[in-house]
Amino acid sequence: MSLLDVAFIKQKALDCGFHKVGISAVPTREAPPPSAEPISLSVQRLQQWLKQGHHADMAWMKDPRRQDIYLVMPDVRSVISVALNYYTPYEQSQDAAHAKISRYGWGRDYHKVLGRRLKSLAAWLEAQGEGVKARYYVDTGPIQEEVWAQQAGLGWIGKHGNLITREYGSWVFLGEILTNLELPPDRPHTDHCGTCTRCIEACPTQAITDPFVVDANRCIAYHTIENRSETIPEAIAPHLQNWVAGCDICQAVCPWNERFAQETDVSDFQPYPQNLAPSLTELAQLSEHEWDQRFRASALRRIRPDMMRRNAKASFQSD
Repeated sequence: MSLLDVAFIKQKALDCGFHKVGISAVPTREAPPPSAEPISLSVQRLQQWLKQGHHADMAWMKDPRRQDIYLVMPDVRSVISVALNYYTPYEQSQDAAHAKISRYGWGRDYHKVLGRRLKSLAAWLEAQGEGVKARYYVDTGPIQEEVWAQQAGLGWIGKHGNLITREYGSWVFLGEILTNLELPPDRPHTDHCGTCTRCIEACPTQAITDPFVVDANRCIAYHTIENRSETIPEAIAPHLQNWVAGCDICQAVCPWNERFAQETDVSDFQPYPQNLAPSLTELAQLSEHEWDQRFRASALRRIRPDMMRRNAKASFQSD
C-alpha cells in the first residue's frame, strides 16, 4: 500500500474515535534490520523479568507468543497501535472511610469501548483489498503492547512500566491491530523520563525495584486485582492506603500527568458515581448480588466479590 493509503488508515482510526495512532514494522525472522533491536531487547528484558519471578502468579505472562509475534499471527508484517485517553478530572478521596479505585475502572469496561472501535477499524481494513488480514487486541492477547506502541511513535515506556504520551500523559488505554500488510512505519518514540524517579520513590511497597522493572509480588495493583489468595500478604496489607482495585500512585506523581493530563471526550469513561469514593464498610460486606449490580459493564468484574471483600477488609489495617 502507498503512503497515501497509510494516511487513510490513520484517518480512519481517528474517525473511529482513537486519539493517537501509529504504525510499526514487524522485523523479519530471516534478516532483521537494525531497527529490530528494540524488539529484541524488549524480549530479553521480558525473559529476565520472568526469570526473576516478577510475574508472581500471572502464568500467562510466560506464554511464548508474547516473545514472538509470529506465533500470534504467522504472516504479520505490521502493527497498528492506537491509544485512547481515559482521564477524567476527579480526585481520589482521602477520607479514611472511603476506598480507592484506579481510574481505569471508574467507568465502562475499556475492553468493550476499545474493542468495539478496533473491530470496526479491522473490518474496514480487511475490506480494502482481497487477502488483507487484520487481527485486533485490547489487553487480551500475548502481545507487549507498550513496546509496539513505543515503536509506533505513540509514546515511551516510563519507569513505572506504563506508556507515557506527550499529549495525555500515561492515562491512555492501548490497543493494536496485527496485519499482513507491509506498511511504512512511524519513527519510534524516544524516552523522556530523564533522571526523574518520582514514581519509584512514591511506591509505598517499593514495587519498582529498578527503573522500568516492576515486581508484581510487591505491587498493590497486582494484589488487589490478580492475586486470588484468601488474604493479602502481610508485607503488602499495611501499605494499601485504601486501594481496593488497582493503584494509581506511580502515575499520579508523574510530572507528565501533572502537566498534560486532559479530560477525555469519551463519555463511557466518565465515572460511575458509586466508583469514585465507595465505602470501605460497604465493600467489606459486599454480597454476590450487590457485586453483580454494582460492577456491570465494568472492568472491575475481574475482581471477584470475595476478593473485593478481602481487599476492603485489608484496607482497614493499612497506613
